[in-house]
Amino acid sequence: MLGQELVRLMGRRPEYDLLATGRDAEPRFSGGSCGYTRLDITDETAVERLFDDFEPDVVINAAAMTHVDACEADRELCWKVNADAVDSLVRCCRDHGARLLQISTDFVFDGQDGPYREDARPNPISYYGRSKLAGENNARGAGTDRWAIIRTVLVYGAPQADARSNFVLWVHSKLRAGEHIRVVTDQWRTPTWVVDLADAVERVVRFRKSGIYHVSGRELMSVHAFAHRIAKVAGLDASLIGEADKTTFSQPAERPEKTGFIILKAETELGFRPHDIETAIRQTLGLEAPGNPSA
Repeated sequence: MLGQELVRLMGRRPEYDLLATGRDAEPRFSGGSCGYTRLDITDETAVERLFDDFEPDVVINAAAMTHVDACEADRELCWKVNADAVDSLVRCCRDHGARLLQISTDFVFDGQDGPYREDARPNPISYYGRSKLAGENNARGAGTDRWAIIRTVLVYGAPQADARSNFVLWVHSKLRAGEHIRVVTDQWRTPTWVVDLADAVERVVRFRKSGIYHVSGRELMSVHAFAHRIAKVAGLDASLIGEADKTTFSQPAERPEKTGFIILKAETELGFRPHDIETAIRQTLGLEAPGNPSA
């Protein structure tokens, strides 16, 4: 989903010569002015070959294994994708003089002291979180001022084709069908619209920034409250939304209780201005004509 939005945003800017990659033979996007090639970032030889062919100045790594419970079940694959592959990208970046922008997550924190600033001490409580923190540490190997990490939280949007769904689309689909759902009240986040996230990524590239940036929406809320906001915006029956907590579901991976981000650094250094959450939900659900991120 982020990759598709980056293609839409950066592919229309003449200053970028963009090459998108993915594991599929054909791209899962349309409307972007860019090239596309198939790539598995865990295949180090293929990655090296692509660097030789394309000679990138900047690499944006939006690839990851993000299903938290699947990461707990298949730790070898999780580490291979989220940590080892980043190390391969770093080696190629060093060899070719490229910069690396690594996308990371609020799950590098334990959720005991959110919302978090960039200098907060990571302490992941799931294997997914540990693998993403390892990916961050590997990314720093790209060299002084040649790496950036953007951490984000609970990303939602309207992906093209058969890309993975997200919380907003899931809640909307269930409530439209008249189904009852149960949503946790003891997990707090600052939900992030993918359009805003892509805007921040582009700004880091354009301004040649390095270091860590926290990028999310401004509003801190429980996931349960987020579901109610979606129902309200869509005009659906919020009484279908029941309460749950971490004891309700049997999940292999532990989730942090309260994360969310303080985004002052991104606002100050990047000019990042996330949309208000109701506007973002309306546009995700096609209830409002799309707008453009701030220039």
